[in-house]
Amino acid sequence: MLFEEERKHRIVLFVEKNSRASVQELSQELGVSESTVRRDLKELEEAKLLKRTHGGAVSLQSVNFEASYPDKEDRLLDEKQRIARKAVEMIQEGDAILLDAGTTTLQIAKELRAFSNIKVITNSIMALNELRDCRNIEVSITGGMLRPDTLAFVGPMTERSLEMVRVDKTFLATNGLDLREGITTPNMLEAATKRKMISVAKQVILLADHSKLGQVSFCKVADVTEMDHCIIDSGASDKFIREITQMGVDFSLV
Repeated sequence: MLFEEERKHRIVLFVEKNSRASVQELSQELGVSESTVRRDLKELEEAKLLKRTHGGAVSLQSVNFEASYPDKEDRLLDEKQRIARKAVEMIQEGDAILLDAGTTTLQIAKELRAFSNIKVITNSIMALNELRDCRNIEVSITGGMLRPDTLAFVGPMTERSLEMVRVDKTFLATNGLDLREGITTPNMLEAATKRKMISVAKQVILLADHSKLGQVSFCKVADVTEMDHCIIDSGASDKFIREITQMGVDFSLV
């Protein structure tokens, strides 16, 4: 049986993939009643993720859009590298750290070879690949359901594996950082996984290049004030810097 968030996410994916879908098709695809599908479609339309039609729904461009990993990897690379170097300064020998999946956290992984006694847990295929031959680092992968778009393990299996650990620092990636709407991501399962990552860490460090600032995606992960520290590149606007300072959020500008 699907969780409600996962069911709605699958509805959006099905509609976007096929441009349209009938209530009957979605009912059969998900193994739920047509009344459940109609209720989900109503809520998804209210969230502006699709448009209901007589007997079903059609796709529209929405906050659920997410670029693929290759499309994002080289974008703002210099900024991501600066953010990563600042993040690495916060790591000490003996730390256990959790690396979220993302193109900026991959840059952190590339900087970890200088350490001789740290533990790294990640849900990122790319970070695992980067660290696979590092004999001086103990590397663990969460497992779970792999999302091809982000090359991240997410979902209930991932969350259960995270429940088994406690880390000194979580380095969290995000699709959107808005000071009012908080930290957001397009995918429900990724949002739930990120929330679990926050809960198992003594300290949570958010990584956000300036393209993420002011952006709002479908699923809320947390409020900005729940972060222990934010690392942002110098492309942030004066207005954003002034407002985050007024909120009392601890941050670094790189």
